[in-house]
Amino acid sequence: MSILWTIIIGFVAGVIAKWIMPGRNEPSGFIMTTILGIVGAVVATYLGQALGWYRADEGAGFIGAIVGAIIVLFIYGLIVGRRSTSSY
Repeated sequence: MSILWTIIIGFVAGVIAKWIMPGRNEPSGFIMTTILGIVGAVVATYLGQALGWYRADEGAGFIGAIVGAIIVLFIYGLIVGRRSTSSY
């Protein structure tokens, strides 16, 4: 059941992150949005533990997952934007 909740929270976090930070080169679709939210939660957990905000056995919460997904979207936009402009 925890995997199902992770997918649901990841999807909602991905949707909110894409709503906060829209862009043309962002990944789209249900699966990519869910992956974006899950990766955002992982990024937020790693950064939170590195900065001392979370213990080693704690994960990021819903807000952290959204912030992590925004960070992932930003990095994704930099990589895709750089790749698309260099091909001209």
